[in-house]
Formats: sequence, structure tokens, C-alpha cells
Amino acid sequence: MIDMYKSMYKALLIGLALLMVASYVPQGEKGKAYANSATGSFNILSYNVGGLPWGLSSSDPASNTPLISPKLNAYDIVNVQEDFNYHAALYANANHAYKTATSGGAGIGSGLNTLSIFPMTNLKRITWNDRYGLIDNGSDQLTPKGFTATRHRLAEGVFIDVYNLHADAGTDSGSMAARASNIRQLYNYIVQHSEGNAVIVFGDTNTRYTREKPLLDEMLSATGLTDAWVELVRGGVAPQLGDALIDQNNLNSPNHEVVDKIFYRGSAFVDLQATQYRLEDTYFTDSNGAQLSDHYAISAVFSYTLSDQLSLSDPFGGSGGDAFNQLNHVLERKISSLTLQSGARVDGFSLGFADGSTLSVGGTANASVLQLDADEYIASVTLNRAVRNGDHRIFYMQVTTSKNKQISGGTATADTVTYTAPAGWYIAGFHGRAGAELDSLGVIYKRL
Repeated sequence: MIDMYKSMYKALLIGLALLMVASYVPQGEKGKAYANSATGSFNILSYNVGGLPWGLSSSDPASNTPLISPKLNAYDIVNVQEDFNYHAALYANANHAYKTATSGGAGIGSGLNTLSIFPMTNLKRITWNDRYGLIDNGSDQLTPKGFTATRHRLAEGVFIDVYNLHADAGTDSGSMAARASNIRQLYNYIVQHSEGNAVIVFGDTNTRYTREKPLLDEMLSATGLTDAWVELVRGGVAPQLGDALIDQNNLNSPNHEVVDKIFYRGSAFVDLQATQYRLEDTYFTDSNGAQLSDHYAISAVFSYTLSDQLSLSDPFGGSGGDAFNQLNHVLERKISSLTLQSGARVDGFSLGFADGSTLSVGGTANASVLQLDADEYIASVTLNRAVRNGDHRIFYMQVTTSKNKQISGGTATADTVTYTAPAGWYIAGFHGRAGAELDSLGVIYKRL
């Protein structure tokens, strides 16, 4: 069957024509993210493009995918679902500098991909623990659906964690149970891997408030996310359980709910706000006004403002380990000690605070301790990195305080960076990636 799909895919690509993008421009400003600025804005799109093989798709992806491709250029960050057997055509005329590589056609890949004008790192593809349905009930067991996580750099130290998802389809009891498991798996991952970070989740949730409001409320409560449609279109009031809301006379009304959704939150450093939401019912159409997929695309415009009391550096190092961000833990606490765990490389470290609490990162090795006076702060951090097992890790770390006390460990290398707090600021904590060793590290600056 896979060979048949591959042959079909090659044949369908022959003669595909790239068409000019329609003159309509979606609402909102595009690409206004300013490096080294305290404010900025950008727009996003979520679109289930219906890219299943011929005979399985509810739309006509062979004809429609080349029409969709150039229209994606109107958006800064794009999450697509069901990007299966027409992936090359979808990307052919999309000019985003950063695009995830396909994970494969139907039956092999998840159909989830992301396009961005911003540098995009840390791609993780996660398959759902539970899927239900073969030929009937959504066919969810026929391909490894799930979610992806990527991190987008808007400016120096300004990052947004972006999640793309395609949850289990169907309304039978088996599908509903699998979908509840999907949503919980996603939000638990966000809680673990995006602590302290600004987050946007957008994709095909296959959920409705009218059908699964308790589940959606549970996710929003656990993650601190806000639904952009509920906030901007419904005035902050989510629909209650009951009949589905389908207002074909006004698709952007409070009485029209779709399963494609946009959720978001800011952070203590990035004040993120959705300013526009739109169901794109007129943009992704052909010359006759017909929709290009069996789903409507949805979009949103976001503005952001950075805190004037905090600042983050870019991280330095590699992409291994798990992400961490101590931002939420250091807002009201002062570092009183730093314990460095190191051998040939830096395995990890822990921070002690004046209230007696601690924060630990990475693994353990030979420990050395730096005690800080009550009026003493971390002033600078020097890091050296080198490659181990195919990726960078932190090989050396030196910490210097405002009283010029120092602690260091590991092996010095030529690839180095030093983070120094500006006058009137200090280093209050760290963010980065770590596992058994320290993979990457950035600093959190705070005003004195």
C-alpha cells in the first residue's frame, strides 16, 4: 500500500501549476516583530489542508494544494494538519525561511508541519499514547497522529513555544476517550516542557465546548492558556454543553464554533495578547469561491510587550536534554548559593535561595559551592561549549559575583560566551536545556 501511495504521489505532482496568490490580504499586520525592541506583533494561521491521498480526502488536494501554497505567505507562523501526500506542492510557493521537514505521507507521518519567518528550533514530534478507529470512527489508528513542539525566536532572548496538534476524530465513546487522553497528554507536556515560557497552541483539536467543555476547561486551567476565539469573539464566555454552534450566516459570529482552535499565554517576561481572530472563509478559496479544504483556516494577530524589569539572553549550547526555565521561580527570590556539579564537563548546578528553597538542573558530579552575602549578586557567567555525541554541551562554566567571588568547573574550550549583567541589573536565574549533563544555558537578568 505504501508503494502505491508513493507512485500515486509522484504521478499527481506532474503538471502541478503554481498560481498567483489572490489579491485579498487577511486582517492584521504581518511581520512586525522588531529585533531589540520592547514591542512587536505577528500573525498566525492554523489550517487542516486535507492532504490525504486521492480517494481518501474529502476535498481535492491535487488541485487545491498548489493554490494554498502561496496564500500561506500572508502569515508569519503557520501550523498545518493533514499535510500528507501533497507536501512538496504545499511548500513549493511558501517563502517562509524556516519549515519543518515532512514526517511522511499518510500511514507513515503525522501530517503536522510548521512554517515560520522566525528562527525555529527544538522540533519535537510526539505520537498520541491513545488512538481509536480504523476504517470507521476517524481512521485515527491508520497514521501516527499527535502533536509537535517548536520554539520560535522573535528577537534576542524572546521566544514563543508553538504547539501544533491533530487530535483523535469521531464522536463515538472510543474516539471521545482517546481524544480526552490526547488533550491531557498535550497539556501535561506543556506543563513539563514550557514552564515560564510564552506559549501558543493551534491546530485541529476535534473538540467543541458544546461537546467537551469540561475537558477544555481542564486543559486551560492546567496550562494557564486562553482561547482566542472565546476571548475576542465571545467576550470571554465559552459556550456551554449542548447542541453544536453552526451559524452559516456569519462564520465569525459567537454562534459558530469550529474544532480548529487557538490557545495562548504570555509569561512574566513576554506580555502576549491576541488582538484579532478570524475564520478565513473567503481567502482560501478557488476562482469559483469554493473552499480549498474540508476545514476552514483560522488566524489570529498577536502583539507582545517585554517586561522592563526582566530580560533574557539567548541560550548557548546544544539541543539535547529537556528544556527548563527558572523565570517563575526567581521573581521574588534572591540567590544565596550556587552549587556547581562538574567533571570533564558541566553536569549540572543548583541554586539555593534565602528562603531555604533550592532549584536543581542537570546531573551530579564533583560539587563545589559558592556562598553569596546578603548584598551580593551574580554579575557574570562565562560558558564554554564543545561537541559530545554529535551535539554541543556545556564543557565549562564560571560564575562571578558583584564582589568578584568566583566558582568554576569543567574543561575550558575555545568556543565561549560571557553574559554580563548591565549596570543596575543582576543575573537572577537561568534557562536552557539539561539531562544527565548541562546541554545549553542562558541567563535571566533582573533589575536591582
